[in-house]
Amino acid sequence: MKRSEYFQPTLKEVPSDAEVISHKLMIRAGLIRRLTSGVYSYLPSGLKVLQKIQEIIRQEMNACGALEVLLPAIHPKELWDESGRWELYGENMFHLFDRRKKPFCLAPTHEEAITNLVRSEVRSYRDLPLLLYQIQTKFRDEARPRFGTMRAKEFLMKDAYSFHADPKSLEETYKKVYDAYVRIFKRCGLDCQIVEADPGLIGGGLSNEFVVLAPCGEDTIVLCNSCGYRANSEKVEKNLPGKNPVSSELKKMEEVNTPEKKTVEEVAQFLKIKPSELVKTLIYFADDSPIAVLVAGDREINESKLMSVIGAKKLFLAGASQIEEATGGPSGFSGPVGLKIKTIADISIKGMSNFVIGANKADTHFINVNIERDFKVSEFVDVKMPKAGDPCPKCGAKIELGTGIELGHTFNLGTRYSSLMNAKFLDEKGVENVMLMGCYGIGVSRIISAVIEQHNDENGIIWPKTIAPFDAIVIPLNMNDEIQKTLAFQIYEELLKKGLDVLLDDRQDPAGAKFKDADLIGIPLKIVLGDRALKEGNIEMQIRSTQEKIKVKKEQAVEKAIQLCQKEA
Repeated sequence: MKRSEYFQPTLKEVPSDAEVISHKLMIRAGLIRRLTSGVYSYLPSGLKVLQKIQEIIRQEMNACGALEVLLPAIHPKELWDESGRWELYGENMFHLFDRRKKPFCLAPTHEEAITNLVRSEVRSYRDLPLLLYQIQTKFRDEARPRFGTMRAKEFLMKDAYSFHADPKSLEETYKKVYDAYVRIFKRCGLDCQIVEADPGLIGGGLSNEFVVLAPCGEDTIVLCNSCGYRANSEKVEKNLPGKNPVSSELKKMEEVNTPEKKTVEEVAQFLKIKPSELVKTLIYFADDSPIAVLVAGDREINESKLMSVIGAKKLFLAGASQIEEATGGPSGFSGPVGLKIKTIADISIKGMSNFVIGANKADTHFINVNIERDFKVSEFVDVKMPKAGDPCPKCGAKIELGTGIELGHTFNLGTRYSSLMNAKFLDEKGVENVMLMGCYGIGVSRIISAVIEQHNDENGIIWPKTIAPFDAIVIPLNMNDEIQKTLAFQIYEELLKKGLDVLLDDRQDPAGAKFKDADLIGIPLKIVLGDRALKEGNIEMQIRSTQEKIKVKKEQAVEKAIQLCQKEA
């Protein structure tokens, strides 16, 4: 492709609405353009990268026995009512009506659609196991779209679903797809961490996430460098309490004035205590019923864990008026003493004594509070967010925290959908059984962002060869020089014949502009034709990933370029 005929509008300036490096570079390099919040158009180079990623995914999924299908993006409400997820997704789902006012949605995921397809066609155990996948556009009405294609309202996803007659078969397929994911991300040039995860709205049991550690990641990842334990913070197996201040003497509870001191930090400083000696009381509404949740002052609540523990479908923090109605006091001074609503406590406060809580009264706290004596707790549960230095649930060593971008997620669904949607088969004895299911997703368009987050420098993107928009770029520094121009076209055409995907920068632009564009776009190999080198009979080749420069005799240019491109792969 000639650069003069190629649509790749690059930018010198950083876009004002781009926050993270991948978003900035995708716009500057002319890969994407914003249509509206959370919705992007892919330009030719961006689409080429996307297509190469899809091809890697197809190769690996086909190799593990999966069959590709394409499911509708518009789903009728009644299908989602069967699984009970129409209400669960709520405002995160795009809703629409046809001309007869029948309700539909733009699919955020396809568990319902695939289960409906398979239950209609599969009758016997002889038809199982079955592994189907698609690469399809998904739609989610994100409350806060951000970071370009990393969190968008419209995105490309590979989702696969497996159906089984017995747990062993499901386990075997889960492992096959798991291994395929490892290969997919490695071929895309990504260093992935595999962590235990919370299945969330998808549901089911065993769940693993494939994440790339990056500062802009939205998932908090627990890491133990001693035993190798990895987990999403929402799925830490056993988040043990830290060392709590314990006293053998239970002091008398007293009411103290804390004027305008609402936050943990303000109260702790005013009373000259540590935040860990204070207990926060948070008022939530779980499925429209108020509940008080207690946690140590230096901890935060993991709302995903909380939802799972109390079995809530919906959960949100109470507002000021709701807090006053539930506790009798203003926001910022809530406490468990005298509360008439269900109260649960995180294990981080189990064993604490003589601690500080809100008094459900303006500008007032209680000191020297003790559980059982001063108030009752319905149950102690693990609902706190982990923090660096906590003991590893596997080996007890200190954990570290990182932030990660979720790229893939695998789920052992069990009978979560098949039982509700009546997906059954006849076994070898003619007995009807409910199918077991697995679910396996990859954020295809998100992979581009993750690769750029891991592969960039001050000059732009550094694409891994496997997904780069071009293998090489030929850059004649002076298009008015007939010798350079003729040789550039000759090398370009020979490389095309050899099967390489090559860009020829035939523009009349200055040499510096051509170099900057090539580095910004991230093409793995630059083949540079300049006056001085050509006079000596040489051509310079530059490897983008290492900045290494190699002088090659012009007669050997094609052979050397092929060699370097294959090496970079």
